[in-house]
Amino acid sequence: MLLLIHQHAEKLVRVRYKGDELEVEETDLCSVFWKLAEEYPEEIITWCEEEFEADLNTDAWSEIFHQDLIMASYGIKTDLFSEKIGYIDQLPFVNVNRKVHYATWRMSTDVGGINAKVLLQFREMFGQIKDFGFLLNSIAKLGQQNGLFCYSAPGLVKEAGLRLSPVGLAQPDILWHSLSGQATQPDNGEGLKSTASKEELFSFVQAHYKSVRLWLLFWCFVRYEKSFPLAALITALFQKKFFKKNIDLSGIELQSNRTGNPGTSIDVIIPTLGRKQYLLQVLEDLKVQSLLPKKVILVEQDPDPDSQSDLPELKTRTWPFEIVHHFTHKTGACQARNLALEKVDAEWVFFADDDIRFEADLLQKSLDELKRLGADCLNINCKQEGEKTLFHKIKQWGSFGSGTSIVHARYCKDLRFDEVFEYGFGEDQDYGMQLRNAGCDIIYHPDIEILHLKAPRGGFRELDLPPWVKDKPKPSPTLMIYAKKYYTEEQLKGFKTEMFLRYYSKQEIKNPLKYLKRMKKDWRKSKDWAEKLQKERSENDLITSV
Repeated sequence: MLLLIHQHAEKLVRVRYKGDELEVEETDLCSVFWKLAEEYPEEIITWCEEEFEADLNTDAWSEIFHQDLIMASYGIKTDLFSEKIGYIDQLPFVNVNRKVHYATWRMSTDVGGINAKVLLQFREMFGQIKDFGFLLNSIAKLGQQNGLFCYSAPGLVKEAGLRLSPVGLAQPDILWHSLSGQATQPDNGEGLKSTASKEELFSFVQAHYKSVRLWLLFWCFVRYEKSFPLAALITALFQKKFFKKNIDLSGIELQSNRTGNPGTSIDVIIPTLGRKQYLLQVLEDLKVQSLLPKKVILVEQDPDPDSQSDLPELKTRTWPFEIVHHFTHKTGACQARNLALEKVDAEWVFFADDDIRFEADLLQKSLDELKRLGADCLNINCKQEGEKTLFHKIKQWGSFGSGTSIVHARYCKDLRFDEVFEYGFGEDQDYGMQLRNAGCDIIYHPDIEILHLKAPRGGFRELDLPPWVKDKPKPSPTLMIYAKKYYTEEQLKGFKTEMFLRYYSKQEIKNPLKYLKRMKKDWRKSKDWAEKLQKERSENDLITSV
């Protein structure tokens, strides 16, 4: 491991290698970064602000950099961009929970590292960048879309050395995850000092996002910051674009050296409603798996109070795994999955839909890949008949599929799907955020596939129309709940602005003033419904607890 000690990401102080100081002629930080990567391609190139050198938790670094395609940093005092980046980006990677090992492209110059041979793959594209913080964030932003695993890693530094904002101290025992398996209260680092100027923020957006987002950022500054950053906008227009550029990391061997046995036992949970023949096909696919499930937990729903189970085959056929069958008249996939999670006792959980098909090696191949990647959650490539794969690289995923994912039980068995999302939309994203805030990264795998049959009947969303349908709020109240729950203030404002702009061409009102008045009214309806749903949910929880 090579360690570059610097002052304020501007001046190189010294380079340490295997405990000794290494003589280097170059003093420019970015130049030394590339030079050392070339001279020591098998090492991890790390960086540290001089002030924090004594705080490094180097004993844990081999666990953090457990495979070569990892880039990690931690902001102790500084971050390149402020939360204003949220105006144009609402993905989970932006609002970082600094209390846990969290997937993000937002890199800090305070402390961090990347494998040298991986770094070299970016030299041709980013070799001319002279700002160290801009360089690190560019590598992570583009790299994440091309298979680089990027993290905010509190384990890089000793707990005693952390200089966090008054929001709260990081947990001393956090390296990979919250050891209790519970999601922690996020600390998004509002106390960190942003080192980027407006010009750098605008230039980064121009470089790494669709061009329209540059104009969206400008409008948000005018609207919400009462600022008119014309100079930053003009400067950004001359910035070279890297958006959707390809970086080939396929030549880097991806083999995790994480210690400990991840286990091979797996429970499958399936909520089902009115799809008997489809469900039996799923069970037949599970029956021939090369790695058999330990248990299949079925939650069968039928709203008819006089109905009985429609699945006698669960008892009349022979199954090579235990089947736990729960029949209920209460409908809803959230409550069904929650019932199933209470019965989980295997080391892994396969969240499955009741209308999918898959090959006989799905479970074995998935667990093999989870071990190879050193990952705790795999989002499997789920496609309909004839549908093409859109993303062809293994990468960190901004969503979560509650019918196509395998998750380590230490995270998911103690988390629950929020039933406020029942009969609406957003329960997948919400559960995914719970996993992230528990320290669990979600990895998409394009080469392991599930066929989604998209059954024409059945499904919990078809039974009851949500009570807000007649009011026609925008966005959906459940989406509003999700946004208010997980977005920063800037992300929420950016989401609102973008939604207003996108919907304009899809509706009949062409007078912009009338349209704006209408959308504000619909937004208020959504907020009112969101508050009502959350209040009802809280009251139900209170009654249940009593």
